Amino acid sequence: MNTPTQSGERTAHLNTAGTGRMPDAVHAVLARATALEDRYGPAALRGSPPGAPHRRVHARLADLLGVPAGRTVLTTGAAQAFEAFTRTTVLRPSDRIWTTPHEGVAHLHALHALRERTRCRLEVVPLRPDGDLDLDWMRTHLDEDVALVSVVHLSAACGTVNPVEEIGRLLAPHRAQYTLDASHSVGLLPVDARRIGCRLLTADGWRFLRGPQDIGFAYLAPHPHDDPPGAPAAAGPPPAPAPAAAAVVALGTALAHHARAARSPQPDLLPLLRAAVQHTPGMELLAAGGRQAGVLAFRHAEIPAAAIRRGLARRGVVLAKTVAHEHPLHPAGRVAAPALRASVHHDNTPHDIDRLRRALAEVLLEERHAAAVPARAAAGPTAAPAPGPAARAAAGPTAAPAPGPAARAAAGPAAVAAPVPAGPGPQPFPYRTARPARRRGHLTLHRTN
Repeated sequence: MNTPTQSGERTAHLNTAGTGRMPDAVHAVLARATALEDRYGPAALRGSPPGAPHRRVHARLADLLGVPAGRTVLTTGAAQAFEAFTRTTVLRPSDRIWTTPHEGVAHLHALHALRERTRCRLEVVPLRPDGDLDLDWMRTHLDEDVALVSVVHLSAACGTVNPVEEIGRLLAPHRAQYTLDASHSVGLLPVDARRIGCRLLTADGWRFLRGPQDIGFAYLAPHPHDDPPGAPAAAGPPPAPAPAAAAVVALGTALAHHARAARSPQPDLLPLLRAAVQHTPGMELLAAGGRQAGVLAFRHAEIPAAAIRRGLARRGVVLAKTVAHEHPLHPAGRVAAPALRASVHHDNTPHDIDRLRRALAEVLLEERHAAAVPARAAAGPTAAPAPGPAARAAAGPTAAPAPGPAARAAAGPAAVAAPVPAGPGPQPFPYRTARPARRRGHLTLHRTN
């Protein structure tokens, strides 16, 4: 990702929502720690006194999330922490679980397993026409049968920022446990778990925090409806797969780097990104609700997202392609055509957005030209009808008769009929914009009214 392109420029990395570009200092720490762990084992990274790297990471996580120290746990990712939480959750058949259309497929698998184990109901909070969650629907249908509410802070499908603090205030008087997936908001937006009021917060460390792969964290808050009076409070989230020791050390460096960068104001590049996409002919933005941050999803009316993404990559611009099974409940996921997703961070510059704008124009021109060539070749030379007597008389002496077979044979291979140009008006585009969706065995959930 950090290597220069053929033109000598650094890659314009616009996929931080997928995998953040590690700072050089984090990459160097990860390389050294991995070499030590490979040679001497995890004990070489425990520090002096033992456990010091883990304590530093937990202290930085507590500052980042605004929570007391000692209630965070390190995992291999947010999905693994959420799965561990749902695996130990006890529900009744009469209970209900709420999720949202923004939920990713990994969390949906965990909720589906919880539903199958407990025989409870799984319901989807609807969206308003503008793309925001329907809080009025939540107020109307909320009762003591709602036992678990799973919400995404920032949607990876289109960048929608959900009103997580308002949802927390709505759920506070009730028994529902409130879980929040902050994988795409931590490192991009301020996150205060106590103000949000969630029971469980999970996040990945390799996205907007720009840490190493395969490390995440979770925070578990005490819950008065779950912990009976006099019972000891849970020390932390249920056990989840632990990350590698080298990843823990590198995450500590990434958290320190983020804390330093957060002290200075950073420009918001999303308006520039939106303008660059909107001014590109044929591009369609996906609806993202009233508030959006860091992530923009779009698609072209005719050219497939995969072709555009490959063309951008050849020009040193990296972004992601989203497909339906990643967010099967989201309106964008119900459309067969994949979309493109660009995400910006303080590591990006306005120059990166300008490169995307120029590269998009070049790729669209290239794809249209490549599609037009086989279309013309398939059409072949057009045989014009023979002119009638009146037309030959009007043409005058310059209208020579067409050469016969003998004349064409004498002319040799050099006399090749030139292709007739296409007629006026719009030409058919050869791409199929509506492709049949292929079933890949992914989870499908149905709405309940």
